[in-house]
Amino acid sequence: MKQIFLVEDDRAIARNLSRLLLSEGFSTVCAYTQKEALHAICQTRPDLALVDVSLPDGSGFAVCTAIREQQEIPVIFLTASGDEASVVTGLNMGADDYIVKPFRPRELIARIHTALRKNKAAPPVLTVCGLSVDTSSGIAQKNGREIPLSALEYRLLLVFLHNPRTILTRDRLLNEIWDAAGEFVTDNTLTVYIKRLREKIEDDPARPQIILTVRGIGYRLGNEDSFK
Repeated sequence: MKQIFLVEDDRAIARNLSRLLLSEGFSTVCAYTQKEALHAICQTRPDLALVDVSLPDGSGFAVCTAIREQQEIPVIFLTASGDEASVVTGLNMGADDYIVKPFRPRELIARIHTALRKNKAAPPVLTVCGLSVDTSSGIAQKNGREIPLSALEYRLLLVFLHNPRTILTRDRLLNEIWDAAGEFVTDNTLTVYIKRLREKIEDDPARPQIILTVRGIGYRLGNEDSFK
């Protein structure tokens, strides 16, 4: 049975999450404060951490840092805020994902399974066409130069990098990134976000080589001979 390290100051939420996780075949170790979390992470070897950003005696960011210093496990932040800066901070610290409260239980379980699969199979650095993304640090670089990405742009890019030989429909992309903007992402705004991402990662955004358009369907990542 895989073990989840749950850091959540609201005991009612922690209790309900523990029940949900148990029903899905996960055991849990709970901590309710930053101090408890920092002590517990030294005593256990979980498979994944769910960490609330806001804690009564500190923040989930400090907990994430401690986890990263000791263990290579996926970290998913739980946050009641759609604040872009907080999300970007978490991703830049090496978090694998985040989910905004209130969330759908099935969505949380799906995110957990996705993070566990990626942690098992994905290399820490993903590269294509001179672009590299270090998923352990959340840093993207193009030809050695760091590229500043918003939380939504980073998640969108990871969707492509984790599906290198798959045509991604617009509906799938919308489903993957809708809450990264803190609001529902429409089909029209997806086009805008794709354009912004291309402007940052492509040598020539007018002739993209990394994110290619598949007319009438969606997009796909580069040509196979582009991968390193």
